[in-house]
Amino acid sequence: MATITIFGQGNMGQAIAGVFQAGGHSVDFAGKEGPRGELGQVVVLAVPYGAVAGIVTANKEALKGKIIVDISNPVNFETMDELLVPAGTSAAEELAKLLPEARIVKAFNTNFAATLASQKVAEEVPAVVELASDDEEAKGHLAAYIQAGGLQTVDAGALKRARELEAMGFLQITLAMREEISWTAGFALMK
Repeated sequence: MATITIFGQGNMGQAIAGVFQAGGHSVDFAGKEGPRGELGQVVVLAVPYGAVAGIVTANKEALKGKIIVDISNPVNFETMDELLVPAGTSAAEELAKLLPEARIVKAFNTNFAATLASQKVAEEVPAVVELASDDEEAKGHLAAYIQAGGLQTVDAGALKRARELEAMGFLQITLAMREEISWTAGFALMK
């Protein structure tokens, strides 16, 4: 059983907690002030992209060596026209620069909370979580924890693939905000 700390108790944080708890793992939530105790083996940053740097600054020493899961989509929500990271990079890669001694995995950013909770896209196709990381062992552990909770996973490759995952997340959010798709919809992966 893994211990998992989730920063953020919103819809995504709650849905991700449900996945891990269904797999038999222990979940603790942390607020802006940090965790109540020690951080878990896995730390999920289920917060808006703009909040990540503050969490990292406040918890830098405690995050060393942990599997850090970045779920963010660094969308400029004021304009809905661009990503907030420089071209040729991703939020996950920027996080890896801030935490060089952590094990960064991009995951959950192409899933809406409703699809994680129901484990279905559009209430009919099994939901799949894409993972990208340069740390194969961390990615493997996280995939096993997610699969134990009932979801499928797919290895999207190295951490630089987070660029494409974040573009997918951006497109999906844009479509939902324009009411082209519902918040229970999304991208499905058929194998």
